[in-house]
Amino acid sequence: MHRTKGFIAALLLACAFAGAAHAAGVKEIGVTYVKSPLNVPAIVEMKLGLFEKEFGPDGITVTHPDLNAGPKQTQAIAAGSVQFANCLGNTSALLAAAGGVDLKIIGIFSRAPEAFTILAKNPAISSVKDLKGKKIVGPKGTLLHQLLIAALARDGLKPTDVEFLSMGLMEGVAAMLSGSADAALAAGPAVSKAQEQGAKILSTGKGLLDASTVIAVGGPFLKEHPDLVARFMKVHKSALAFMKENEKEALRITAEETGLTPEGAAKMYPLYDFDVTIRPSDIEDLRKTQEFLIENGMMERRVDIESLVVRVE
Repeated sequence: MHRTKGFIAALLLACAFAGAAHAAGVKEIGVTYVKSPLNVPAIVEMKLGLFEKEFGPDGITVTHPDLNAGPKQTQAIAAGSVQFANCLGNTSALLAAAGGVDLKIIGIFSRAPEAFTILAKNPAISSVKDLKGKKIVGPKGTLLHQLLIAALARDGLKPTDVEFLSMGLMEGVAAMLSGSADAALAAGPAVSKAQEQGAKILSTGKGLLDASTVIAVGGPFLKEHPDLVARFMKVHKSALAFMKENEKEALRITAEETGLTPEGAAKMYPLYDFDVTIRPSDIEDLRKTQEFLIENGMMERRVDIESLVVRVE
């Protein structure tokens, strides 16, 4: 019995040393920082230094490149300059995987269908049906673009029934407010700010798409350092626990970081589901997104969704 206990203790000690040695081979971990539209977990992790507290004792420096655009995040993963994309649109993840980037989805960052909208200011436009023949602006190949296609189909219209011009989110909203575009695709604080200037919501993503963003890691890093990836997920879950137990403080930090009022952050917060668990419905949403990308000529080949997703405990 004593020998067995001694063996187990020795084994655990050996594993601990092995883990430390494994971590010691990594000097820096890059975690993308995307704070908008209302990425509370990322803001909490950043402002409370949660990743630094986890990896710092191992001599690992954590960097937080401010990379908001999905393609920039996946390019950084491909280059090895970041290891984790902490809030990546599922469209960007799929496009990158189809383009040969070795990445894996290890969790869901958020689901927020009601936070994604189609906006219009023109009084003559009161519904999606009124968009026929009109100019709509927004970021192409994104969740917002997917929302537009789905909303048009729901109301009996085809993509060819409207004039779509690819444009950055803020630029698109500005174009809509100035009258140079008839409608704009928007999410997060941009929506409430546009509403304050007379815009109205024609449709949200509710019932049309889950509007999920994911947590992704470079495939080689996951293969070489599964222990560090597991620790990353442990930290992320601790941020979610902090948010649940300290909601007012989490929203105060978020409001300061995003420029929202505490009231504005509190109003938007219920629109987001930050549960990191990858559900069957999330897999289905990825499949639907892939079909959307292929049907609209933005993705040439399918990727194996099941092999793209890795559940990390």
